Amino acid sequence: MDKVTSERINKLHPSVRDEVKQIIKECDEALTGKAKVRITQGLRSFEEQEKLYAIGRITAGKKVTNAKAGQSIHNYGLAVDICLMVDGKTASWDTVKDWDNDKVADWYECVKIFAKHGWDWGGNWKTFKDLPHFEKKNIQTKKGLVKTSWRTFSKMPRDKQNYILF
Repeated sequence: MDKVTSERINKLHPSVRDEVKQIIKECDEALTGKAKVRITQGLRSFEEQEKLYAIGRITAGKKVTNAKAGQSIHNYGLAVDICLMVDGKTASWDTVKDWDNDKVADWYECVKIFAKHGWDWGGNWKTFKDLPHFEKKNIQTKKGLVKTSWRTFSKMPRDKQNYILF
């Protein structure tokens, strides 16, 4: 796991950090060629979310999100975006390339591993597909398993580091 990915994992919600480390480890072990996973985005502040939401609406560019501040699972540290680092230096979002020549696109090897751990892939969304995006589907709380929802998270209490309390 590269330093950038490690730093981004350490900012995720504490409840998913170890799991994400394991997912990245499994992805990197499955990808036996020259591609490895890098987390390009993890925890995102509300301010960062507003700037992204403005793209294609207030500022120039193509829309990159439909989520306003507080409406992204990134805002709660329970989502990641990835790319594949080729030879440790070139970022790729190519979802069909098979760098390890095992007849399965490297990207989809990672999609399967995230799914095995209970993460939803933005490529499965019906509208506004987000291929680099993965988010935790369900969170274990004191009251039981809760489906990931910004509406639920926005009402939950937070700790001193501003992470939601389950």
